[in-house]
Parts: sequence; C-alpha cells; structure tokens
Amino acid sequence: MRTIVDIPDQQLDSLATLCQREGISRAEAVRRAVASYLDSQTDTADDDAYGIWRKRKVAGVAYQRKLRTEWSR
Repeated sequence: MRTIVDIPDQQLDSLATLCQREGISRAEAVRRAVASYLDSQTDTADDDAYGIWRKRKVAGVAYQRKLRTEWSR
C-alpha cells in the first residue's frame, strides 16, 4: 500500500543519512520503523497481562471449571 506521510525536514535528513549508511531505500527504512513500533506495542499488551490472576483466592483452572459447570445446567 502506498501512503503519504508528513515528516519534518530534520527527520528526513536523519533518515537519508541512515538509509545511505545502511544501503537501504527510504521505504525500507520506514517499513522497518513501523514493524519495530508495532512489535514494541504488541509486547506491552502481553506484559500488562502477566501475573494478573495472582491476587485471586482461587486457582485459574478451578475457576474455569466452575464456570464451565454452568454450561451444563
């Protein structure tokens, strides 16, 4: 997909330097930046959920089984 993005001149200059040093196109640099950003955001969601059940008084599997017994009623 093609898109139009406004990037400040200072960032464009820095991007051009990076692209020349890495030997990649501007489009490739932007694709890598977007991929890196998305990876960083995805990892945060996993970290936020880690340990969320630890303050509960019942084990997760026991709670799950209790809820599932309601299905057979």
